[in-house]
Amino acid sequence: MFRSLRERNYRYYASGQIVSLTGTWMQRAAQDWLVLELSGGSPAALGVAVALQFIPTLLLTLWAGVVADRFDKRRVLIGTQIALGACGLVLGLLDVTGVAVLWHVYVLCFVLGCFAAVDAPVRQSFVVEMVGPAQLTNAVALNSMTFNLARIVGPAIAGLLITAIGTGWVFLINGVSSAAVVLGLVLMDVTALHRAERAPKERGQLRAGLRYVLGRPDLMVVMVLVFFVSTFGMNFENTFAVMARNVFGRDADGYGLLITMLAVGTLTGAALAARRSGRGGPRMRLLLVGAAVFGALEAGASLMPSYELFAAALIPVGIAVMTFTTTANATVQLAVEPTMRGRVMGLYMLLFLGGKPLGGLASGWLAELLGPRWPILLGGLMSLVAAVVGAGALFFQRRGLRTRSRLG
Repeated sequence: MFRSLRERNYRYYASGQIVSLTGTWMQRAAQDWLVLELSGGSPAALGVAVALQFIPTLLLTLWAGVVADRFDKRRVLIGTQIALGACGLVLGLLDVTGVAVLWHVYVLCFVLGCFAAVDAPVRQSFVVEMVGPAQLTNAVALNSMTFNLARIVGPAIAGLLITAIGTGWVFLINGVSSAAVVLGLVLMDVTALHRAERAPKERGQLRAGLRYVLGRPDLMVVMVLVFFVSTFGMNFENTFAVMARNVFGRDADGYGLLITMLAVGTLTGAALAARRSGRGGPRMRLLLVGAAVFGALEAGASLMPSYELFAAALIPVGIAVMTFTTTANATVQLAVEPTMRGRVMGLYMLLFLGGKPLGGLASGWLAELLGPRWPILLGGLMSLVAAVVGAGALFFQRRGLRTRSRLG
């Protein structure tokens, strides 16, 4: 189950990630709280802060993929992690000294979003260099386990620390936690990395990456499916808050329990993916089935009549969505040319994260117009339909290839 940890370089990386991701989730919780404090409890101000962190994803992620293919990924990650840590330290110092105002938070949200947009595709495409193609699926699953464990632990710790010592110290702790990842990257044995040949410096590299994906029907199916599932099916934070408050009459603790139940499912799904990775590489069938099952389970969860049944239904939903996301990530990375991996993962991360503002607006509009259950129901159905359409597209494409081969 933990085979990729046999690689010393990956052990250094994973150890640092546990510390750093916990700090990241602590900062997210503290940042939301600080924005509400500085704005007098304004939900609109909180929405602005979230948007400012997402906008750089739309602007920079594709170009970050070019950076990943052109330059030493380990050195780029050292730079981005130092910068991300510095953002936490600056915000923490502003807060603990009592001079922080709302525009300070907005500026730092945007700056942090810029570095995070560069970091994401580089980090994703660096995993295979640490563990090699044979252990990639296992490493992706372990990364997901770490992420979801931090998502459970980080906000819980932040809640206690905010009450005890204030938000500023939480930001400072997160800034220091980035040093764990930097230390792991510095200590790596660079001779043991499974490095691919770097892409040469030439004009039109971004366009070349997009043409490469457009010329691969299998990659196109994965990318389109990732966009639909992440944009319309995975708007959990927005929809769960409305469900908890407006449908089931629960307070903030009721909303928190829904997020926790989903996290239990995603953590379980990541563990199952890590165990399953020993049976071979990712399969397109598992990807399509994972998306279809997720869509069906999410649609079913939206119809649950009670809070308890809805919360319990989120565990299998989490397992299914993690099966889909880990399989999609590994499928894309193993299916591409090594010199294209950074650019393809840049597009992958753009589609995975960039549609969330659109999905958030759509879910809010649907909830306002039709009721809180509808965004979850329609998001699940759209994910299911996208999986069926993707399966049909691959079927006809492969049948066409077999027909041409017989005629040829």
